[in-house]
Amino acid sequence: MEKKYIIALDQGTTSSRAIVYDKNAHPLGSKQKEFTQFFPQPGWVEHDAEELFKCQLEVMQMLLIEKEIKMDEIAAIGITNQRETVVLWDKKTGKPVYHAIVWQCRRTAALCEQLMKDGYEDVIREKTGLLIDAYFSGTKIKWILDNVPGLRERAKNGEILAGTIDTWLIWKLSGGARHVTDVTNASRTMLYNIYQLDWDNDLLKLLDIPRCMLPEVRDSSEIYCNTDSDVCGFTVPIASAIGDQQSALFGQGCFEKGDAKNTYGTGCFMLMNTGTKPVYSKRLLTTIALGMNGEIQYALEGSVFIGGAVIKWLRDEVKLISSAPEIDREAESVPDTNGVYLVPAFVGLGTPYWDMYARGTIVGLTRGAGKAHICRAALEGIAYEVRDVLDCMIEDSGADINVLNVDGGACVSNIMMQFESDIMNVPVCRPKNVETTALGAAYLAGLATGFWKSKKEILERRETDKLFTPSMDEEKRNKLYAGWKRAVERSRAWEEE
Repeated sequence: MEKKYIIALDQGTTSSRAIVYDKNAHPLGSKQKEFTQFFPQPGWVEHDAEELFKCQLEVMQMLLIEKEIKMDEIAAIGITNQRETVVLWDKKTGKPVYHAIVWQCRRTAALCEQLMKDGYEDVIREKTGLLIDAYFSGTKIKWILDNVPGLRERAKNGEILAGTIDTWLIWKLSGGARHVTDVTNASRTMLYNIYQLDWDNDLLKLLDIPRCMLPEVRDSSEIYCNTDSDVCGFTVPIASAIGDQQSALFGQGCFEKGDAKNTYGTGCFMLMNTGTKPVYSKRLLTTIALGMNGEIQYALEGSVFIGGAVIKWLRDEVKLISSAPEIDREAESVPDTNGVYLVPAFVGLGTPYWDMYARGTIVGLTRGAGKAHICRAALEGIAYEVRDVLDCMIEDSGADINVLNVDGGACVSNIMMQFESDIMNVPVCRPKNVETTALGAAYLAGLATGFWKSKKEILERRETDKLFTPSMDEEKRNKLYAGWKRAVERSRAWEEE
């Protein structure tokens, strides 16, 4: 039977989704389900890896049933995932030995501080392109090995496997047949040498992590294995794995050096393709953008830890809104924030501050400030964070960004995208399909299996929804941004080390 579909599994921080694409790269349907977030201590974030997998499997199976898709019509499955989140599991039983520690989790901040005090900052940057931060997977693995009795000895004996979420999903979907990751996810662990393209023995020794725990590292677009029919109910190739932000970069068609995108998800992540040579930066991350046909492309990345998650916080914790779309209606009901700034540093600050001890704050409150002003300040706060990153990227790369491609759920907010364009003084381009993270994984799986033939074919399918252009005068822009920088300073170094 003719292969008609590609399935993309988009395993995010708060939900798992499955999307089916046809030959024209049109999404024919999707299923999404949220899973439990665990906050055992302030600043700690965990997931139940078993629940996460079951959730991902369930939405895929529900989608195929709903759309009446036959198994032999599926060309391949592509996987994109929340990065840095790490799972350790028993190789024999397949059971996790501890909850997955999420990329947002700050429990290893003190360990990271010690590594910096011991003088490892430069060597880690030179090998991995990363700053020392609790964000990355390496110190999370060490923490689990240090805190689960007897685990490190079992790991040394080859009884325990480790992996980011792509690795966990591939291992589970294949019935334990393949323990593998791709170069983009490996480059986020703080254990992978992005120049030698291998796990770094010096860093493994530094964190006392047995090499035998870690997966084989492969390209982002290739057939790794087939799904296990006993697990999934069918057998098809798993043909891509890529970290969510790199997947969005590919899904946006940012194939050339200098192309840039920003994804508005739980966090905000801006990536610029720098081609086949890595670019060094003191404030941004140097990371791998893609591994394909044996060639590596690199990127500069700026990371905002809390982006769209602030909207969820206003809905779920503060109960200021009852649904995400309501925040736009509230924000549009007032002309400005009435001097209010909201800095969503709930788990510290990323680029360019890299402050693990910053915490969220709202400043500028007066008796005249109301719900609508706080809602607007939340949206503008996200835009300010992205401006922080853009300024670094332009300065450190030496390249102008003529247009910023945007994607992710929160970019559907017209008021936020217009303010984003205004505060950056750069046009913002939103595609018709804003879910480019899943689309990138689908494209890569399709290219690996011949479902699509070339990058040129992919670019021909890209459609623009709206182009936002700057309309704010320079004096107002500078005044607003100066206020943001003052607000950020109020949030910094709040938590005691």
